[in-house]
Amino acid sequence: MIYNKIPIIRNRFPLWKNILILVILVIGILYSLPNLFGEDPSVQLSPTRSARVDDATVAHVEKLLLDAGLDSKAVELTESRLLVRFTDTEAQIKAADVLKNDMGDNYIVALNLAPSTPAWLKAIKAKPMYLGLDLRGGVHFLLQVDMEAAIQQAEERYADDIRTLLRENKIRYAAVERDKRVIQVKLQDSQSLAPAEELIKKELRGLVLNEAEGGTLLQASLSDAERREIRRFAVAQNITTLRNRVNELGVAEPVIQQQGDDRIVVQLPGVQDTARAKEILGATATLEFRLVDTEHDVQSARQRVPIGSRLYTDRNGRPVLLQRKIIVTGDQIVDASSGLEAQSGSAAVFVTLNSVGAKKMADTTKENIGKPMAVVFIENKTETKEINGQKVSSKKKVEEVINVATIRDRFSKRFQISGLDSTEEARNLALLLRAGALAAPVDIVEERTVGPSLGKENIARGVKSNGYGFIAVALFMIMYYRVFGLFSVLALAANVMLLVAALSIMQATLTLPGLAGIALTVGMAIDANVLINERIREELRTGISPQAAIYAGYERAFATILDTNVTTFIAGMALFLLGSGPIRGFAAVLCIGILTSMFSAVLVSRALVNLTYGRQRKLARLAV
Repeated sequence: MIYNKIPIIRNRFPLWKNILILVILVIGILYSLPNLFGEDPSVQLSPTRSARVDDATVAHVEKLLLDAGLDSKAVELTESRLLVRFTDTEAQIKAADVLKNDMGDNYIVALNLAPSTPAWLKAIKAKPMYLGLDLRGGVHFLLQVDMEAAIQQAEERYADDIRTLLRENKIRYAAVERDKRVIQVKLQDSQSLAPAEELIKKELRGLVLNEAEGGTLLQASLSDAERREIRRFAVAQNITTLRNRVNELGVAEPVIQQQGDDRIVVQLPGVQDTARAKEILGATATLEFRLVDTEHDVQSARQRVPIGSRLYTDRNGRPVLLQRKIIVTGDQIVDASSGLEAQSGSAAVFVTLNSVGAKKMADTTKENIGKPMAVVFIENKTETKEINGQKVSSKKKVEEVINVATIRDRFSKRFQISGLDSTEEARNLALLLRAGALAAPVDIVEERTVGPSLGKENIARGVKSNGYGFIAVALFMIMYYRVFGLFSVLALAANVMLLVAALSIMQATLTLPGLAGIALTVGMAIDANVLINERIREELRTGISPQAAIYAGYERAFATILDTNVTTFIAGMALFLLGSGPIRGFAAVLCIGILTSMFSAVLVSRALVNLTYGRQRKLARLAV
């Protein structure tokens, strides 16, 4: 007689797998905890290049707050900033005003919301998620890059380069002028045409050359490829510059990204001073260093400006005649700090040039000792006037000479600019120069301010909606699937916790669409457990043992769960790659949630089932 041996199925994980699941859950708990401690209203002090933060600064700040009757929760000193925490926003705003009035010349004072994470969590680098503008409050700007101005600036640079090339190669020319997107190169004679054309083609490959009638005129224009590159560079450079300026403002977790071909989105969470933000973001301040034209009379130049010169005015309205040739521009400045001039005590900006600018400055000052040099301040401003009851905005370009000084000696890399009206103007100019000049002017075409109270309300509503959804799902699962429903709810809680931990570790920015993504993840995660539980029920109906039903339920449901999540993950990746702004945030949370739900639904719930039923040899029934 032959007996078929029926294998005994044991639903147990090996020890290493149980330990791995436990370690992941512990890590998830630790790195999701910082989100429970909230944030403190704070004032952040960031020093300018001419100042620093140390213990003396801490003592001075504490004395100022004490004299003003303001109690701080904590004063924290780091290498690059000083953070003063408060218990409420009213004390925060008052403290910011006190510190600005006393320390504003040497420090950037900014409002902030600092996480109140305990020190033991900070020690393991556990940080809360960043909150987006709609949850934290702040300002939103949509900036339009002026592409025409970028093209014009490029044409002006090419015109200067052509003049320099022709002079250095001793090719005689009458004039090089830009006229309606065409650079007109007028040569002295027809013999100079061929060498000039060959030289420009060789050195300036972004230009397309055409010979005009007469044999002494070359017409140069930007190629289509060069125009596209200039537009692309203008947006990329402006994004970099704006990010530098925002860093100087002391804003935490800013969002600065391109939208479309010529627009930039800037979101500054926690910032409520829109006037200051607009002033810094929209300004296109830069400098030009030019030699003063001493060969021609300034008064005569009012009637007719000599070739090779330009007429400016200083801050008192007096005319100043300068040479057209620019020695150094603001984009060659690598550092700038504000301070006081040693001799007169007036406001000054101390400038450091890069290697290219330093060489140009050294060569120019060496050859022009005893001659005057001027500093031209250029700024594009947006003025708003009320006409017939409506506010009308217009752009205004301000070009003025802020300083004329005689070159006493050769200098190159470091020097100072004086002649400024106030220390605040010197500080603003140093900030803009340090952050870099915009490659092209920008216009603010959209502006929104989200108050902190509205952000708190959005958080409360988002948390409530996710909480109510979780409770409703939990009640249904426990009533319908009993003990297995309880396992599913515990796995669902682990999924939410792991998702929050993953977002915190990645330092992702959570927005309202992100909260919607969490809610959707909860629904998808419980769907996987429903498939498993129903599969176990079907297996029990066939008459197999409860242990075999558990094993078959998890094994056979896995393929369906995997297919469902893979297709949703592909859709989420498409949204992330092709979308922008809130859509990308939603897609990111969705994709991460799919990965955590796969782990929690298949492994965490299976581990709970194994621990409960796996060691029972004679299992008669399942509470499913």
